Amino acid sequence: MKLNNKVIIVTGASSGIGKATAIKLAKNGASVVLTSRSEEKLEEIKETIEKNNGKALVVTCDVTSKDDFSKLVEKTIQEFGTVNAIINNAGLMPLSYIEKFKTDEWETMVDVNIKGVLNGITAVLPTLIKNKGGNIINISSTAAYNYFPGGAVYCATKSAVKMFSEGLRKEITPKYGINVTSIEPGAVNTDLLSTITDEDIKEELKQMKEMTSLEAEDIADAIFYTLTQPERVNVNDVHILPSEQK
Repeated sequence: MKLNNKVIIVTGASSGIGKATAIKLAKNGASVVLTSRSEEKLEEIKETIEKNNGKALVVTCDVTSKDDFSKLVEKTIQEFGTVNAIINNAGLMPLSYIEKFKTDEWETMVDVNIKGVLNGITAVLPTLIKNKGGNIINISSTAAYNYFPGGAVYCATKSAVKMFSEGLRKEITPKYGINVTSIEPGAVNTDLLSTITDEDIKEELKQMKEMTSLEAEDIADAIFYTLTQPERVNVNDVHILPSEQK
């Protein structure tokens, strides 16, 4: 499937994987809808895309808000006429040991990493069903099946995304032709680690920083591959790890 004239929403588009993905998709003909809470950063990315003759729309959105998502889809349809895919990329990773009881951070991760995905799917699915096709791509993680220190809650949220993606695929793909994919990266060089407040975790992660991590563009390439398969092909899961990661 070619991306020309395809309308794709990318959440968490202001940096990291979301930014790299939006630029990659726009470069290959898609009309991208850039969304996050940072309008200034999104406008800069839109400018970059348009300088390269791409099409982009900026709509700020808090993924934890159903109303924000409804308005996002409404504005997308007003501008581009439809929605063909969503990349549910927005996420947080404030790792901490359970005994630290950073419960506010736990709740925020659940709200963004799980509810944000559910809100995105709820907002776009009626249009995809009407179109009898499209793509839903959810960014999970290898943490979905591999616990690491301080990651109990984070791993749980990513396990939820992975399992929900599989349930969604089984329910809607055969019936409506909407392909569903869980992208599961290992260590990626993004600003996710900047959300960590647990000093013990920061110390343990120093060793990981010595490893050559994936770059955001590597995940963008995986998403592009998924989106450009024939409609008959559903890429269920993409596991992508740095070569040095054990």
